[in-house]
Amino acid sequence: MSDDLHIPVLLEETVKVLSPKAGDKYLDLTAGYGGHAGEIIKVIGDESLATLVDRDAYAVKRLKKKFPKARVIQSDFVGALEILIKEGEKFDIVLADLGVSSVQLDQADRGFGFQNNSELDMRMDRSQNLSAKDVLNNYREDDLARILKDYGDEPRAKRIASLICDSRPLSTTGELEAVVKRIYPGYSKKNPATRTFQAIRIEVNDEIGQLKQVLDLVFSVLEREARLAIITFHSLEDGIVKKFFKENSGKYDGVVKDLKALKSSDTIDSVRNLRSRSAILRSVIYENKHNTK
Repeated sequence: MSDDLHIPVLLEETVKVLSPKAGDKYLDLTAGYGGHAGEIIKVIGDESLATLVDRDAYAVKRLKKKFPKARVIQSDFVGALEILIKEGEKFDIVLADLGVSSVQLDQADRGFGFQNNSELDMRMDRSQNLSAKDVLNNYREDDLARILKDYGDEPRAKRIASLICDSRPLSTTGELEAVVKRIYPGYSKKNPATRTFQAIRIEVNDEIGQLKQVLDLVFSVLEREARLAIITFHSLEDGIVKKFFKENSGKYDGVVKDLKALKSSDTIDSVRNLRSRSAILRSVIYENKHNTK
């Protein structure tokens, strides 16, 4: 599969808010296939100033080939931050583009979507034990309902969770899609299984837990006046980021300033890249008044 099929979300807008300059040190916590990284590295002028993180072995392999002089770390972003904090690393630019990439969605054997009937996997890091099959076949009904409601905004979460349990064992994406469509019979412009697949993927990869931990750690790797940008794709993720940034801003004792938010739906990006239509870019400048650079 060609990496060119991956379209970076809000690329121009992200580069603008991060305002890279020649010589800046750059950390990409979810580098994927290097779409954002490529544009930022052009400006900072030196690949060796970039640290690129991804937990997907396929993405890491491509990153190393594309940016041979950059530091590439295969890890979830919490593990990567813990390594960098221990090393005392600091950065002028930090980016986290949350969610799943187009390449992962389109890889038939990854089980992230229903376009191809494949094994229920959904692991971003395929070395981890927990997969979508484990969640769907082993979780209690009330836990499944909570996941579908909280992570997928699914209005019929209880009914879907009950039918999942009645339909066990589930092995393929097609089987899961069929279960959801029994709850939503008839034609629908958007596949009704979309919310369920999103919710299970978030649970498998602990995306909400990872995000909360990252926010607790990320200030430790920021230089004074560093720019931090986070792209979210789900209301729960965005709510966590928005709340965290607001809680850490303030005229006298805040640690961040210049809060900005941009919805993909307000830009031409949502026309070019349909998968980006729910994306929200939030950015801040780090200004911890209690620290000195």
